[in-house]
Amino acid sequence: MDIGELQARAVEIARMYDRSHRAAGRQEWSTGDLALGFVGDVGDLAKLVMAVEGRRVIPDAEARLGHELADCLWSVLVLADRCGVDLVAEFADMTDGIEQHLRLDEGPPRRTPRT
Repeated sequence: MDIGELQARAVEIARMYDRSHRAAGRQEWSTGDLALGFVGDVGDLAKLVMAVEGRRVIPDAEARLGHELADCLWSVLVLADRCGVDLVAEFADMTDGIEQHLRLDEGPPRRTPRT
């Protein structure tokens, strides 16, 4: 799946959540609610990473890590859609900027002394 397909699937799942909430008499999640849910998922992810590294004890942490990363990705994809952000373009711009900055930090190529 490419990122467009991932995002379309994430958005459809978000719509299904909205329908489920309405059917249960609850409000749909706002963009702010999604952002707060994402913060919670990132916290869960951090705890799992710490457990995988041996700094916390969480049963099945390694097995749960992939699911939590996918939860975080789902949130990012849905938030980007709701906010009208082109993630592919933004990611390309961001990584190009970082790459340029790091290349400047490396300085000019060093010459090896001749003997």
